[in-house]
Formats: sequence, C-alpha cells, structure tokens
Amino acid sequence: MSQVPLERKVLSENDRIAAALREEFRRHGIFCLNLISSPGAGKTLLLEKTLESFPADERVAVLTGDIQTDNDARRLARYGFPVRQITTAGACHLDARMVERHLANWDLASLGLLLIENVGNLVCPTSYDLGEHAKVVILSVTEGDDKPLKYPGIFHRARLLILSKIDLLPYVPFDIAAARENARRINPSIEILEVSSTTGEGLDAWRAWLASQRV
Repeated sequence: MSQVPLERKVLSENDRIAAALREEFRRHGIFCLNLISSPGAGKTLLLEKTLESFPADERVAVLTGDIQTDNDARRLARYGFPVRQITTAGACHLDARMVERHLANWDLASLGLLLIENVGNLVCPTSYDLGEHAKVVILSVTEGDDKPLKYPGIFHRARLLILSKIDLLPYVPFDIAAARENARRINPSIEILEVSSTTGEGLDAWRAWLASQRV
C-alpha cells in the first residue's frame, strides 16, 4: 500500500472517532478547545492562568499532550481540576483515539469545558480532528511574524489566534501589525487576541472570549 492511501485511511479512521467524540461532547454539553502552538509559545502558562481564574466548582478538565514527561500535567493539576497527561512516545501530535482513550472512565456529565493542550508543533496537529469545537493557535512574539504564511494550515483552520508574550515586544524584532495582517491573509475571519500570561495583559479578553464561545 502506498503512503498516500495509507495516510488517507489513517485520517479517515481518525475522523470517524472524532465525530463520535464530538457527538458525545454535544450530548453532555461540553465545549472543547484544541490549543496548538510551537514548543515554548506559552500554552501551559496560559492554561495555568486560565485555571487559576476559575472558581473551585468550575466544570473544567484538561488533557495535555507531550512526547515525553508529565511535567505539564503536574503543573496544571495544582489548580484542583481533573487533568490527564497524554504521552505520545514520539508522535508529534495528538489524535482522536488518544483523546478517546484518555477520556475513558471520566464522568463526562460532570464537565462543561474540556481544554486540550496539543503537542508543540504547528504542522502535525493541524490535520487531526480531536472532536473539538474550535482550534486555537498560539504564536509568541519570540517567533517570526511571518509564521502564518509559513504554516498556513493551522492559521486557516483556527478560530482564534493568541499573540502571546507581548510583554517581550520591546526586546524582540516582532512586528505585531504584520503578524495580524499575515494571519488575516490566510484566514480573514480569524479572531485575534494579544496576551501576556506574565503581566496579565489581555487575559480578561481571553476569558471573555472563552465565556462567549460556551454560550
């Protein structure tokens, strides 16, 4: 079997499982987000600040993916909400079967929000539907403002772009206006937020966006 038909078969099976997950989320009233970025763009810290802001009875859970270690899960578990680590052992993305497996034995009826932190990569996770309602792409100002043009797939599919680490703008050669323009060249309807998880700037806008999507 050639590589292309095999890849289509894999994606077809993934889409089947993702559709079943999406139906489960719909049935239980769960809003699911898939957070995607390069390594080091600030996904985990953003999630920490998000969980920190929730009341103790918030119906939220997190699945966090990484190639090795459970460091992120241990960081996020400190906030008292259900967290599970998905260790991919070399795979550069999460897939729907991994999500399905790690949701087993969770009481989905007790959840209202599921946040999935994908493996740090702007390419591989793009093609894999996890049953999410929306993809969120995070681009830090320590990267290039031309990333949307270099990795158009994820920017085309994402509902929201978070420009992170904006507290570092005075120290890096990142043109935030160009980043916005490049993202909208790929996806004219993409929403864009500017956030610093370190200073807190933009976090209220992120929380407001999150609340608006869950209505």
